[in-house]
Amino acid sequence: MLAARVLRLVGKRAISTSVCVRGGHAGVAKVEEYTLPAYFDLRENPLPDISYVQNLSPEQASLKEKEKGSWAALSDEEKIALYRISFKQSFAEMTRGSSEWKTVVAGMFFVVGFTGLIVLWQRMFVYGPVPRTFDAEYKEKELQRVLDMRMNPVEGFGSKWDYENKQWKK
Repeated sequence: MLAARVLRLVGKRAISTSVCVRGGHAGVAKVEEYTLPAYFDLRENPLPDISYVQNLSPEQASLKEKEKGSWAALSDEEKIALYRISFKQSFAEMTRGSSEWKTVVAGMFFVVGFTGLIVLWQRMFVYGPVPRTFDAEYKEKELQRVLDMRMNPVEGFGSKWDYENKQWKK
């Protein structure tokens, strides 16, 4: 019901996505090709579908041509450069721990501390004094009244009280 009211107020044409497709906003809507594979460095999938570098520089293109020959002729720097064309990170770099946990723990401490300040502020300025029914003396009188009235003699407090000896049953 609320959605229908908003739709009437704003208008169907303003919410419609077909306006962008028809060219109503030229150059605003960028259509991505989501059917192509994307590059991701994942430990679960160490061999991605495509190479990391898609548009090769002339130096990288010549290195790729040199790759087709003997790898014994390649230097270590060239092998590393070829690796970096195909992959953004090595497996060791992917599995290396980060210090993100420190940020998470600090955020948790901040949230808990801020919540504590809010609770403290509420206790001081929002809530009134504790009702008298929470006093130990009031609770004793209330229990004595329940026993005097013999409330719940089968399953409640009265079943655990010995009325003849005026003490709790063992």
